[in-house]
Amino acid sequence: MHREALDAVEALVNARREPYETIHVRPLTPVIGAEIEGVDLAAELSNQQFSEVHRALLEHHVIVFRDQQLGAEDHKRFARRFGRLHVHPLQAQRGGDVERLVVKASKSSKYVAGESWHSDVTCDAEPPMGSLLYLHQTPEIGMGGDTLFANMHLALEMLSAPMRAFLETLTAVHDGAIPWVQGYGYRPNEDFQKNEHPVVVRHPETGRQLLYVNRGFTSHIPQLARFESAALLEMLYRHIETQPALTCRVRWTPNTLVFWDNRCTQHQAIWDYYPLDRSGHRVSIIGERPAA
Repeated sequence: MHREALDAVEALVNARREPYETIHVRPLTPVIGAEIEGVDLAAELSNQQFSEVHRALLEHHVIVFRDQQLGAEDHKRFARRFGRLHVHPLQAQRGGDVERLVVKASKSSKYVAGESWHSDVTCDAEPPMGSLLYLHQTPEIGMGGDTLFANMHLALEMLSAPMRAFLETLTAVHDGAIPWVQGYGYRPNEDFQKNEHPVVVRHPETGRQLLYVNRGFTSHIPQLARFESAALLEMLYRHIETQPALTCRVRWTPNTLVFWDNRCTQHQAIWDYYPLDRSGHRVSIIGERPAA
């Protein structure tokens, strides 16, 4: 990392934070991720507990709750404390509970969701502010199926000042057909959204800048020639994918819920457990339009 990036990490680690009174927060790395203890998500959180969980999400971007016994309504009730629930187009086609996406892989699976680095559904005009994945079944050998998360504030800060200034002048098109066609083998139709967002945006709650392109949904940068756009995006994707210092790794155990701030993170699901099973449900919360 260059000096500016090292300074950004040091400032983050040394930042003064208010102590937590109703929950215990154990960071996974200095820059992203924390495990939260002392909370039963099947019960109603007090206002102070909710406030501290919300603060932990903003400070750590990814928060992990273990040993949670959640029914569908418990899962959705907790998510609704943060906003309206998102309906994923894949679950809308499957039917059933459209607010709770089934996430499952087994020996018969041809693919698993989220194998490439991405943020969730950035093709929407108002992409999800956060997602809450609850896994009740993990590979029976006790390992495998981890999820990697990367900090997009730090991804931007690790770039040189001239590159950051250039990126601030650009927008990118996010196309909902990309994961369906390339990953799921579906043909595009009128249900796929396509929207243009700034390449560098500000987090709506903290005001911090972050990098906002991802391999899963971003198609091109319209201000550039196609070959320039492809080269620049590939450089940014490789930057995210090859910098372990940006990341944390969440190891799943049965009945774990992970809540990530979709506005400032990317994630990748690792399919290293074939032919074993892994299953659960994801709920996402509608956010607001990304702004420069």
